[in-house]
Amino acid sequence: MEQLLSSVGFCTEVEEDLIDAVTGPPGTSVPAPAWRAFTALDALADGGVKMGLPRRLAVRLGAQALLGAAKMLLHSEQHPGQLKDNVSSPGGATIHALHVLESGGFRSLLINAVEASCIRTRELQSMADQEQVSPAAIKKTILDKVKLDSPAGTSLSPSGHIKLLPRSLAPAGKD
Repeated sequence: MEQLLSSVGFCTEVEEDLIDAVTGPPGTSVPAPAWRAFTALDALADGGVKMGLPRRLAVRLGAQALLGAAKMLLHSEQHPGQLKDNVSSPGGATIHALHVLESGGFRSLLINAVEASCIRTRELQSMADQEQVSPAAIKKTILDKVKLDSPAGTSLSPSGHIKLLPRSLAPAGKD
């Protein structure tokens, strides 16, 4: 089984009590970590567009940056923090960008998002285990709720993905 799964991607064993930390809700077709990369890529592309790049080029450059960083990490024995330090020049653009991310709570936001996803996955699995609802119904209910009842602070992009907005930019509506 491991050989089969490894032929299409990374495969590793984890203890059963850790499975929720590495997977998404039951029935999810996109690997759980993908939402983090897609959200980061979307934000990077928006930044590029804000600075004058055409969207297609901004997305491509952002994707290449994420891919390059991932490859660098996978081919290195160094800690991600050390790699970050290696690419940060004193007084340079990278360290200034990192300062903005840290000032905005970037690390805490990612940690909290992973925790929220894991907790919700456990809740959904518990509901499915109690046969209150099937995994497919959970997925459909979540998607329908997102499309029909987006809370203030979110909006749907033309592709149907949720885009979180800062409260100051969110459309007026219910809180």
